[in-house]
Amino acid sequence: MRDEPTPNEAKARATAPDSPALRLWIILSRAYHAVEAHARADFSRQGLTPGEFGALEALYHLGPLSLGTLQEKILVSSGGITWVADRLEERGLLVRSPSPTDRRVTLVRLAPDGRALMDRIFPMHREVLERALGGMPESEMSTLADALRRLGHHAAALDLPLPEHTETQGAEPT
Repeated sequence: MRDEPTPNEAKARATAPDSPALRLWIILSRAYHAVEAHARADFSRQGLTPGEFGALEALYHLGPLSLGTLQEKILVSSGGITWVADRLEERGLLVRSPSPTDRRVTLVRLAPDGRALMDRIFPMHREVLERALGGMPESEMSTLADALRRLGHHAAALDLPLPEHTETQGAEPT
């Protein structure tokens, strides 16, 4: 029985996260990317980008929304939501209309072809996610969802770290 770790074991120990927060971050990131690959493959086979699918899914479940609200729901920039809406409108999947109460607001809703598409593909998408997330019982999923929600609220409430200034940042030209 040996007492000394091999060089590879020593390197792994030296670079291993030494805090529960770092370990959680690595696990959370890897889990997200593994599941997200299944979701991305699913809507890609439908010819949709993540933003397009997100917009269609939000409108499918929530009904008509302002572009601003839709942007918040699917976490894209203001320019990104315009691009997504333009593409979906060009494909006949989304309809824009002015708000009857506020001329500054544009409302979006699913077009009949958009609703038909979501009626067809959303059940399959649900199955893809259920399969990808099926590695734990529903009770554990519920517990994990609650914990992640708390984690997200906590992180969102914190001030973001300020960028570090290097000697070249903000330096006067010579």
